[in-house]
Amino acid sequence: MLSEKMLKALNEQLNKELFSAYFYFGLAAYFRDKSLEGFASWMEAQAEEELGHALRIYDYIFDRGGKVELERIEKPKQTFESPLKAFEAVYLHEVGVTQSIFKLVDLAREENDHATHNFLQWFVKEQVEEEASTKAILDKLKIIGDSPQGTFMLDRELKARSAQLRTMLSKKA
Repeated sequence: MLSEKMLKALNEQLNKELFSAYFYFGLAAYFRDKSLEGFASWMEAQAEEELGHALRIYDYIFDRGGKVELERIEKPKQTFESPLKAFEAVYLHEVGVTQSIFKLVDLAREENDHATHNFLQWFVKEQVEEEASTKAILDKLKIIGDSPQGTFMLDRELKARSAQLRTMLSKKA
């Protein structure tokens, strides 16, 4: 059974993960508007991944006898000066999510909630990967600068990561 404090914190994280999906869909829309399909595809795949994170927490809350409390999701930003500025926002977002996960881990320790501490280790590992992958793209964008050719090449590279749900749904149609 979860303590009230832990349950509240997990529900807050659940809602943060849902916002993250919304955030990435907003970025995907921005890139689609700019005809950067590879960037958009990467963001859509990221949005799906964030929904998966939310579902993990959602299920865990129920598995531990808790009640899920969904909150309003704020509208994400959908306009940026450039792909570089968009990825700077992505990187900062992921750093913020990492800090939020770390606070949950600290709370699980304080509450002597070994099950939740163990559950959260997957998220700790995931956030290390999230920060590294977004930082790598951000670094490439910094190297590319204002080069349309470089942006085009990176767009083609990012298209390799496609959203699984979109792919699955398009096969059924």
